[in-house]
Amino acid sequence: MSNEPFAARLLAWFDKHGRTDLPWQHDPTPYRVWVSEVMLQQTQVVTVIPYYLRFLARFPTLAALADAALDEVLAHWSGLGYYSRARHLHRAAQLIRDRHQGQFPAQLEEVMALPGIGRSTAGAILALALQQRHPILDGNVKRVLCRHHALEGWPGAPAVEKQLWQLAEALTPHQRVAAYTQAIMDLGATLCTRSRPRCEQCPLHEDCRARATGAASRFPQPKPRKALPIRTTTLLLVIDEAGELLLEQRPPTGIWGGLWSLPELSADATPEEWSDKQQLLLRAHHSHAPFRHTFSHFHLDITPLELRVCVASGDAVMEPAGRVWYKPSAIEQLGLPAPVRRMLEQLTPTMRNHQ
Repeated sequence: MSNEPFAARLLAWFDKHGRTDLPWQHDPTPYRVWVSEVMLQQTQVVTVIPYYLRFLARFPTLAALADAALDEVLAHWSGLGYYSRARHLHRAAQLIRDRHQGQFPAQLEEVMALPGIGRSTAGAILALALQQRHPILDGNVKRVLCRHHALEGWPGAPAVEKQLWQLAEALTPHQRVAAYTQAIMDLGATLCTRSRPRCEQCPLHEDCRARATGAASRFPQPKPRKALPIRTTTLLLVIDEAGELLLEQRPPTGIWGGLWSLPELSADATPEEWSDKQQLLLRAHHSHAPFRHTFSHFHLDITPLELRVCVASGDAVMEPAGRVWYKPSAIEQLGLPAPVRRMLEQLTPTMRNHQ
């Protein structure tokens, strides 16, 4: 068993093998680190990098993000999922502009008070950008600590999480805080992975309790599973005589909040009733093959229903607030949920065949 401290071994490994060329590691301002940390919640680095680069190219400063329209922010987030992250990021930028004179706050409590930022994210931002000593506890860190200490129980359980915070606090060094913070995240992402961890290459393997018992794969213990409920919906592909598609903006909360999507047909309505209510003359309709999209907490079975329409009255208002007609080829300009975007890409050739 090694007598060298946990942090020293981890930092020595990081100096040789750590990731030091990620986009947000160049000029690690609080704003740049903040955007990366929010994007990295629930999303892997390889997926985040191209989104991060496009996002920073369009919103290079906190002020640029705060002053942008939410629609544009969501459009640049489209495909990353968990869209509440983008809404919180935008709202927090506005609060920093209005309440902090445009300067990202440097106190942990003030950072945690911003929308979408919890204790771990706040600590990571301040550690990586400002070298402040704060423990972090993201998914990678939880996995490393659970295995190193063979900590029983699901990490999300309050009692287990309390133990993990105590460990994180005790192990975080007072020197090289930014490097340590990146190191422990890197270790979980590259060696102490969820499946097939590479224990022999780990700088902590000599006193890792899970490895000592040959039970690394047991930790961390999973959340007790529940069967995901199944919901169903019918999404309308409403196409007018010019070949334009009707899109509606989703409510600000709930799934796909604030994004542009297809109108939904309620279970008790017919296509004819929906069209009459919208002052549209229904010429034809037919269904496409249903498909399933799975969220973290439920399955959504979607049936696309194509409606061919024309304006029922020359006086009809076709674009009230929250509704637009778009050429399918121009839809990438809007923030769309990834499954809706994929569905449109797949069905556009089919829709042409039914004109």
